[in-house]
Amino acid sequence: MNATTLSALCAGDDSEQRRQHEHYARHSAFSTPGRHSALLDMLPSDPAGVARTAQALLIYEHAAEPFYGYRVPEARRGESHIRPMEKMLDTLLVLDDRPLSVARPPEKRLVGICRHYMLLSVAILRQHGIPARGRGGFATYFNPGKFEDHWVCEYWKSADGRWVLLDSQLDEVFIRNLGIGFDIHDVPRARFLTASEAWRRCRSGELDPSLFGIEFEQLRGLWFIAGNLIRDLATLNGREVLPWDVWGAQPALNATLSHSELDFFDEVALITADPDANFDALSRRFSEDNKLRLPQTVFNSLRRRQESVLEG
Repeated sequence: MNATTLSALCAGDDSEQRRQHEHYARHSAFSTPGRHSALLDMLPSDPAGVARTAQALLIYEHAAEPFYGYRVPEARRGESHIRPMEKMLDTLLVLDDRPLSVARPPEKRLVGICRHYMLLSVAILRQHGIPARGRGGFATYFNPGKFEDHWVCEYWKSADGRWVLLDSQLDEVFIRNLGIGFDIHDVPRARFLTASEAWRRCRSGELDPSLFGIEFEQLRGLWFIAGNLIRDLATLNGREVLPWDVWGAQPALNATLSHSELDFFDEVALITADPDANFDALSRRFSEDNKLRLPQTVFNSLRRRQESVLEG
């Protein structure tokens, strides 16, 4: 981590803000590059450079063939289930051992999903001492009129004194195919709703929960948003899990939530609404509540099996 960068970013911060920024500038067990740290030191740390790097090293599994002309072999689909950054880099370097600054052709990129773009972006920024964290929620720019399950990086922009959303998945190919018209390095908050905002706006009746989820899988509803609430809470606590990892209080498929469950998720949505104002409450609630705390193993709902949280 670049301590000089962090000091510059935190200059003028009050002690509480500095404490929080130092926390988000440190690697988690998931974001640490481990033995590959020196490789990340050589990468650009500006948001545009971070996004270009992620786009040159990763390929989005479900768009690989239609967008990039690469049909992912069945033997490689397991790459999208890798959780730790160090193991992501292990796999990437087996495919192509050149420096990470070298763009790979589609077939030499690591197969992943939005969460992998998020984690790589977070890892690079943290490696350079820049506060960064993942956010789970819903994007409006994949299917018009729908809020699609999505994960992005949130980084501290010291010049503006605010957290900014970075969607590194949106390269020129995605931008062209989806007609993206906003700055991917500063995604408008109206185009990406955190799980907390989605939950609260659905609970208030402002938005329809049936519009939230994964369209091509027909997985939608308040139960889905509730699952993302817990995963977003975990991610804010440095447990950057897979979007399909299930544990604790996460509702079952298509579950109708009881009054007590609705109250429970209202509380989670409240503390994740403002991670800075609720910094200590986020940590305390996550670590002390058995229904929220991440166990050593989780249920991979796609593979239909229990897995170690740091399994790759």
